[in-house]
Amino acid sequence: MEQEKVRSFCRLCQGRCGLLVTVKEGRVVGVEGDRESPISRGEVCPKGAAWPQILYHPDRLRHPQVRKGDRGSGEWATVSWDEALSTIAHRLQSLKSQFGPRSLVIGLGDPKGMELAFAQRFASVFGTPNLATAGSLCHMPRELASTFTIGSPCHPDTQHPPSCILIWGSNIPDTHDGSMRKGVLGSALDKEAKLIVIDPRKTEVASRAHLWLKPRPGSDGALALGMLKVIIEEELYDRGFVSEWTIGFDQLMEHIKGCSLGEVEEKTWVSREEIAAAARLYAQNGPAAIQLGNALDHGINCFQTCRAISILRAITGNIDIPGGDVIPGVLPIVRPGHFMLLRELPREEEGMIGGEYRLAARSAFIPRQSAVRAILEESPYPVKAALLFGTNPLITYPNAQETYRALMKLELLVVAELFMTPTAALADVVLPAAANFEFDEIGPYPSPVLHAYPKVVEPEGDCWSDMRIINELAKRIGLEEHFWADEREALDHILKPSGMTFEEFKRQGMLQAEEEYRKYEKAGFRTPSEKVEIYSQRLGQMGFSPLPVYTEPPESHYGSPGLAKEYPLVLTSGKEAAFCHSAHRNVAHLRRLSPEPVAELHPDTAARFGVGEGEWIYIETRRGRIRQRLRLNADLDPRVVVAAYGWWFPERGASELYGWRESNINVLAESAPPHDPAVGSVDLRGIICRVSKA
Repeated sequence: MEQEKVRSFCRLCQGRCGLLVTVKEGRVVGVEGDRESPISRGEVCPKGAAWPQILYHPDRLRHPQVRKGDRGSGEWATVSWDEALSTIAHRLQSLKSQFGPRSLVIGLGDPKGMELAFAQRFASVFGTPNLATAGSLCHMPRELASTFTIGSPCHPDTQHPPSCILIWGSNIPDTHDGSMRKGVLGSALDKEAKLIVIDPRKTEVASRAHLWLKPRPGSDGALALGMLKVIIEEELYDRGFVSEWTIGFDQLMEHIKGCSLGEVEEKTWVSREEIAAAARLYAQNGPAAIQLGNALDHGINCFQTCRAISILRAITGNIDIPGGDVIPGVLPIVRPGHFMLLRELPREEEGMIGGEYRLAARSAFIPRQSAVRAILEESPYPVKAALLFGTNPLITYPNAQETYRALMKLELLVVAELFMTPTAALADVVLPAAANFEFDEIGPYPSPVLHAYPKVVEPEGDCWSDMRIINELAKRIGLEEHFWADEREALDHILKPSGMTFEEFKRQGMLQAEEEYRKYEKAGFRTPSEKVEIYSQRLGQMGFSPLPVYTEPPESHYGSPGLAKEYPLVLTSGKEAAFCHSAHRNVAHLRRLSPEPVAELHPDTAARFGVGEGEWIYIETRRGRIRQRLRLNADLDPRVVVAAYGWWFPERGASELYGWRESNINVLAESAPPHDPAVGSVDLRGIICRVSKA
C-alpha cells in the first residue's frame, strides 16, 4: 500500500507547527516539518517528531476504565463507553441533587483545540462557574494586562523584521511560546536587528543577544518599572504618540519618581547601567517588538508586570506598526463567549470559587489553588466532583501534597487522558482520549489564527476526543438541547460566519485575519477612552492599582530576611525541549533526550554546599524536599537554582503513583496567599530554598 502525506498542524504546545503526516496502511508512520507552513516554515521539535511513538505506544489508554479497589490501588475494570458515561452521569446528577451544581469543578490543562470551549459550554449549562484552568499561570496575565492597557492582546509582527527584539522570559527554541519563532528571529538577526534577552539562564537565544540581563527570578516587575523610569526621564519616548494616543502619562511620570534605580538594582540583581542600556537599546532602535514568555505569568505581580511592559510598548510608539507589536484582527467565526454561553447563562462572580480574583472571574476561569482549597475546606460550599481533561494536577498544581489530599477527598474524580498518569491513577473513571490526527478539530479556539486539524487515521482502540466525551456526557445528563448530534456540527457552527463548513476549511488549512497596521487611526483602541490607558480608571474602580506597581513577595530574601540564612538560594524552573509540561515521560525517544530531572547550580555554589556534577541533590523549601540530578552551569548567578519542571516516573508503576513526589518541583511551591490580586497567580519563581547532597 502506498504512503500518503497529509498536511496538518501539531497541537502539543502553542507553537502549532505545520506538519506533513505520512500515513501508511491506516497508521501514522512519520511526521516532518511543513516547509510551506507560514507559521513554522518547516520547523518541528522533538515532541512533534515523536507523534508516531505517542500514538502507538503500548501503554496508551484504549478503553474506559472504572476503579475496582481503593483509590490509587491500580485495580481497574475495563468497561464500555455506555457503562462509563452512565456511571458518570448518575453520580453527577446525584451530587448535583444533594450539593448543587457548583459542587462540580471542571479542570483543563494547556488548551490544545476545542476542549476548553466545550468544557465551558458544559459548565454553563450544568450550572457550575468552577472551571479550573492554567489561565492564571499561562497567557491570561499577559493578555489581560494588554487588554486593559491597549484594548487587545498583541504580539510581535512576523511579516516585517523589527530593528530591535526584546525577548523576556521566553526560551523560543524549546517552548515556541509566541509568534517570534526561531526562524523569524534568525531572519531578523541576519538583517542586523538588535537583540535583548531577559532571562536568569543563558539560553540558546540569550547566547546570541547584544545585551543579556539575568534578573533575580520573580523580580521582572521591578525591572520593567526601572526601564520605564529611564525612558521617561531621559525623554526617549515617542512624544507624538504619547500626546495623541495615551491617557495617564503625566500620572505615570509622577508615579515613576518614586522608583529608585538603586532599589531596582538591589531587588533585581541587574546593575543600573544594564537597566539603562536595555531601556535605551529598546527605545532608540524602532520598530521594536517584545516577545513575552510564560515565566512572566508566574508570580504575585504578574498582571502589573505585564501592564508595565504593555506601557513600554506604547510610549515608545511600537504598537500596531510594521515590525512592532501588532494587534490581531478579528476572525469571522462565532465569538467564544457566545459558544460558551457566557452571555446567555451568565456566571455570578460571587458564586465562583476564587471570585475574589475579579479578572479571572470575568474571564470565566478559577485559579487552580482556589479549587484545591475549596475541596479541602468545603468553602464557600462543598466541592465533591471533578472532571479533568488533559491535565495532571498532582504534577502541575502548586503545593502537590495539598493537591493530593484534595484529589483523595473527592467523591467523584473522572480523568480523560492518553496515558495513565499520577492523577489518573487516583480517578474513579479514566476515559481514553483520542490524540492529534485521530479526529477532526479546529484550534486553538479562541485565537487570532485558527488551524484545521483533519482526521487522518482511526483512533487506537476505543478512544474518543475530549469534544465527543463532553458532547455525549451532556446528552446523558439531559442537556442535549445545548449540544449537537456530533462534533462536526459544532465545528460547522463555529465556522458559519466565515461562510465555510469544516470540510471546506480543511482544504484551506488555516484562517488568519488580514494584517492591517495602525488600525487605531481609524477606530481608536478598544478601550473605553479609545486610547492607550496608561492610567486605568477601570482598574482603579475594581480596587486595583491604576498604575503598574511591584510588591516584593513575602517569601524572598527581601520580604523575609530572617529566612535568608536557612534558605539562602533562589529557586526557579526550566522546561525541556523534549516534553510539553508533564506529558510523555514514558515515550522512549523523548526520554532518551532527557532521561532524568536535572537541576542547575553555579560551580561555586555546588562547592559551597558540597555537591558535584552528576550527583543527585536535594532541593528543599518550607513545603518539602525533592531530588534531581545536578548539572553545573557557570553562567548562572551563584544564588540561583534552576530545577526541571513536570517530572514523574512512569516506570515506577501505579502502586507508587509513578513516583509523583520524588522530583516534582510543585512539591516545593506554595499555594497559600498572597496571590496576584487580579488573576490569582501564585509565586512559582524566586522561591527561597536550600540544597544538599541526596
